[in-house]
Amino acid sequence: MAISTKIQGFMNQSSWIRKMFEEGDNLKKQYGQEDVFDFSLGNPNVEPPLRFKELLRQVVDDAIPNKHGYMPNAGHVQTREAVAACLSRRQGVSLSSNNIVMTCGAGGALNVILKTLVDQGDEVVIPTPFFVEYRFYVDNAGGSAKLVKTEEDFSLDLNAMGEAISEKTKVVLINSPNNPTGKVYDAKSIGELAALLREKSRIYGKIIYLVSDEPYNDIVYNGLCVPNILAVCDNSIIVSSYSKSLSVPGERIGYLAVNSTVQDAEAVIDGAILCNRILGFVNAPSLMQRVIAGLQDVHVDVEEYRRKRDLLCDGLASLGYRFNRPEGAFYLFARSPIDDDVAFVGELIRERIITVPGSGFAGPGYFRIAYCVEDKTIINAMEGFRRALKRHA
Repeated sequence: MAISTKIQGFMNQSSWIRKMFEEGDNLKKQYGQEDVFDFSLGNPNVEPPLRFKELLRQVVDDAIPNKHGYMPNAGHVQTREAVAACLSRRQGVSLSSNNIVMTCGAGGALNVILKTLVDQGDEVVIPTPFFVEYRFYVDNAGGSAKLVKTEEDFSLDLNAMGEAISEKTKVVLINSPNNPTGKVYDAKSIGELAALLREKSRIYGKIIYLVSDEPYNDIVYNGLCVPNILAVCDNSIIVSSYSKSLSVPGERIGYLAVNSTVQDAEAVIDGAILCNRILGFVNAPSLMQRVIAGLQDVHVDVEEYRRKRDLLCDGLASLGYRFNRPEGAFYLFARSPIDDDVAFVGELIRERIITVPGSGFAGPGYFRIAYCVEDKTIINAMEGFRRALKRHA
């Protein structure tokens, strides 16, 4: 075999989203773009804010010395200062530029911080359903992923988390708002998780870090707020990106923020800066760093996504589908009408509707619908959703 056995196995495990995207692409070639309803990818379709475009033009046109050159591997100081000030205000903590490392998106940030923290054989505890690539990021760092089921409504099961955490645990990795469920973990459960980690750290005589992946932090509905991780958990780290909040996923710009209360915080930050370089990221894109420095607290029109959520949820509910209405992000994790979610996704493909099986997210019996699409895609897909469900009524 030309490639490693491990990577071949990983390709098989991670194939669902890509497979469904390719299935949609083939159907579009066969039937035309308008007659295929593709909900496979979480690719934002709401336009970036006008302010983003204005600042981008300004940065491109300004005569900035060494505009495209190397910078400190942690990122431009003025950008890190802006991120630190925004997070300090939002989280109710005190951060400086030295607590921030700019990264190539949230994926880059996760690889960097896991490489920094995880030793060979360490475990990373992850609630399910989860974004499938977490497992590979953990493996990149030499660790192993330990998956823990959530409650029926996808909230954290603190008893299960407590049972899963052991002397091998180095990190608990959460994602809220969650991909694929749209669940926002509430302040009570985050506070209880922080207390659990303090107790387990005391029992095992080691630090257990909480890493919170928050690229959908600004996309929440109905007045909800994402709890302040840094304010309630001492040994906590946030990773995030501007991909979803500004609709610029292709620009690969994100950050990691190390809580100032992290034990040996300076060593963690220095390690992350080194890992940013040796993993090959080196530093986050310079142009985008300069742009987002002026875009803290700026985000896309979240009302657009709320409207799309309600358009989809109201339509599917009227047909008889069962689900928990998403509280954030732009995904609906609906229950499959049959136990075999892969088979039901195949039924939807017969209707030229492209979704992703929940099994791909360690959530069998469900399927994911990414509703960051045009309204007409949602509206015109309803008849196909109706026919697919009727076949299993």
